[in-house]
Amino acid sequence: MNWDRLFEDLEGQLASEWEAERAARDAESERLRIAQLTLRSRLRFLCERQASIVMDLANGRRVPLTLRTVGADWIAADSTTAIGGGSAQSMLVIPLHAVHGISTDHGMVLGSLDEQAAASSPLRERMTLGFILRDLARRRVPLHLSTANAEDIHGTIDRAGSDHLDLALHDAGTARLAGAVQGFRIVPFEAVVSVRTTGDQPL
Repeated sequence: MNWDRLFEDLEGQLASEWEAERAARDAESERLRIAQLTLRSRLRFLCERQASIVMDLANGRRVPLTLRTVGADWIAADSTTAIGGGSAQSMLVIPLHAVHGISTDHGMVLGSLDEQAAASSPLRERMTLGFILRDLARRRVPLHLSTANAEDIHGTIDRAGSDHLDLALHDAGTARLAGAVQGFRIVPFEAVVSVRTTGDQPL
């Protein structure tokens, strides 16, 4: 019997078993890691790279966007809207509950599985949708609000509570003056799909 060959075979078998066991542990560890991933953490990666995506919204619309930042329960993105023969840039705030799907390239999908993306601003990531809407109300920013039933309304937020807002309805391009207001609407945050402001009204 060739003892050297015997021990080489045994060592090879043991190394193969150890490698298989290590690979199984690594695979299980990766499955557990992915099971703990949140949509928000993946959006953080896409925002960090200002990814161009197409987003499916709760009102049935598919909107091309460039992601900018993620908050506690919302994301902000740039949107280009065709107007006449040109286009206009606007900024959207979209509650996470209104996101029904995201289409992007395979590299971005795989990259977003990596949890290493750091928060661009930890303070910004703690801001809630209500905080953002209250700031828009404070600054009297005119905006377009899209709802879950595919309604688009224009106006200015008068106030924002803990789970709803009051919107003074008026025509686009007009200020929120008493004579211009056509009505008032109370809108639950759950019904909000997107809030769009014009390019000269930063969020």
